Amino acid sequence: MNATAKHVVSSTLQSLEWNNCSVFSGDVFGQIQSLRGSDGGPILVNGSRTLVHALFERGMVDELRLMVFPEILGSGFKVFPDSPERIRMRLVESVRFESGVVENTYRIA
Repeated sequence: MNATAKHVVSSTLQSLEWNNCSVFSGDVFGQIQSLRGSDGGPILVNGSRTLVHALFERGMVDELRLMVFPEILGSGFKVFPDSPERIRMRLVESVRFESGVVENTYRIA
């Protein structure tokens, strides 16, 4: 993980001390589009529902890895953004872990 390039989207941070880490601010979606056009491999988003919703709204999601945990918290936020159009996805892989967690990988159709 330390060797992997990491990009943090923030309107307040200027720099980060973690290895290979940079901050995206300002034209975040332009920076992400440039990153998508590079040859750096897949871009993964961890832990930002707000960013994922915004990427869906701009058509910038190619694949979704949805991890389902065998636990109900009783409340929470929507996983997917409201959309005037249906977003069709195709299941391409499903992995079940011993913990009961299931990771489903979908490609945007």
